[in-house]
Amino acid sequence: MTINEIQDELIEDFSFYGDWMEKYEYIIQLGKEVPLIDEQYKIDQFIIKGCQSKVWLFPELVDGKINFKADSDAIITKGLVSLMVKVLSGHTAKEIADADLYFIDQIGLKEHLSPTRANGLLAMVKQMKLYAIALQSR
Repeated sequence: MTINEIQDELIEDFSFYGDWMEKYEYIIQLGKEVPLIDEQYKIDQFIIKGCQSKVWLFPELVDGKINFKADSDAIITKGLVSLMVKVLSGHTAKEIADADLYFIDQIGLKEHLSPTRANGLLAMVKQMKLYAIALQSR
């Protein structure tokens, strides 16, 4: 699936939930499904700067595609990083670097996250794109 197809699928999934409490529950559930980062990568080098909670993100280049693994010490934040991993993992560095992540606005995340969580989400996006740019040259 392309990044846009995954985004469209998420937009459709979120449309099934009537209110934001249900959507938060879905985000928390997604957090339980994120490919967990190995303990050896839970170090400062892989912490996303700009997140209030601790969020670790590890990129791995496999057969020309980047796979992300992540974890967080906060359940909502873990769900948010899981959304990002779901959308961007398994794609080339160029696809990730060039991705227009329109699903964030379309599912209403910006309006329904606290300012600190919204900043953290933007920091996740920025870090994933920076990893993609760095791995593009490999």
